[in-house]
Amino acid sequence: MIRLGGAASPGYIEVFSGLATYFAKNGLEMDWVLYSSYDTLVEAFERKEIDIAWNGPLSYIKIQRSSVAPAVNVAMRDVDRDYLTHLIVRKDSGITALDETRGKKLALGSRSSVQAGVLPHYYLKELGFQPETDFSEMSFYEERSNVDSNDELDVAWKVVEGEYDAGAISNVALDNFLQNHKQAHNDLNVIWTSPSYSHCCFTAQNDMDTVLRHKITEIFTSVDASNSVGKAILEGESCRSFLPGIEYGWEDLEIAAEKESLL
Repeated sequence: MIRLGGAASPGYIEVFSGLATYFAKNGLEMDWVLYSSYDTLVEAFERKEIDIAWNGPLSYIKIQRSSVAPAVNVAMRDVDRDYLTHLIVRKDSGITALDETRGKKLALGSRSSVQAGVLPHYYLKELGFQPETDFSEMSFYEERSNVDSNDELDVAWKVVEGEYDAGAISNVALDNFLQNHKQAHNDLNVIWTSPSYSHCCFTAQNDMDTVLRHKITEIFTSVDASNSVGKAILEGESCRSFLPGIEYGWEDLEIAAEKESLL
C-alpha cells in the first residue's frame, strides 16, 4: 500500500478519496492523510510517513533542498506546467506597457502566493523596478482585506472596478475569471507576461521502486472524466488531466523565495 499526503483543504477529502478508489480499481491500494500545513507535509515526507506528497511549489522546493537524493515527481495537473503570471490593466486606462505602470497603483495577491505575490514581486525587481517606491501604491492582499478569500479574484476585481491601475494574476485564475465574468473580456488587457514556470506536483520518495513509480504515473495519467470517480477528481483539482511529472520549472521561484527568506 502507498500513502499519499497533502495539506488540509476541504476539497481534498473528496479528491483523495476518489484517488484511493481509482488506484484500487487499477490494482494499487492507497491510503491518504491531510496535514495542517505544507510545512508539516514536508516534515512528514522527510520522516517517510508518506510515500507521495501533493506539493505546492514552495513545499516541493523545500523537499528537494532537504533530500540527500532528489525526490521524483510522478505526476502533475495539466495546468501546473507552463504556469504564467500576467500583469493586467483596464483597457481604458491608457497603459499599454509595463514601464507605464510607474507611479500607478499595483495590486498583488497574497504575500505567500507564488503566482500573484512572490514571483511578480521578484520579476519586477529583476526588470529594474523598486516595487515599494516606483508605484504610487503597491499592496498585497493581506493589506487590502482581512477576509480569507481568493486573493487573485480580489486582484481582478480591484482592477476591473478601477481601484487599482494594474494587478498581478496567474493565467489560470485570469482564464477562470474571464470565463465566469464575460464582460471582463471587454474591460481588461494583459500588458506583461512572466516566463513560464512549474507549479504543483505529486512527489515520490527517491527510494521508491522504479516499477512502482511508473505504475503510479500510469494510473494518474489514466484518470479521465468518462466515469464519475475520474470526473470528480479532475473537477476537484480544477484540471482536465494529469501528466507525467517533470523536474524543471521551479528555478526562478527558488531564487525569489531565497531573496524573500521563504526557505
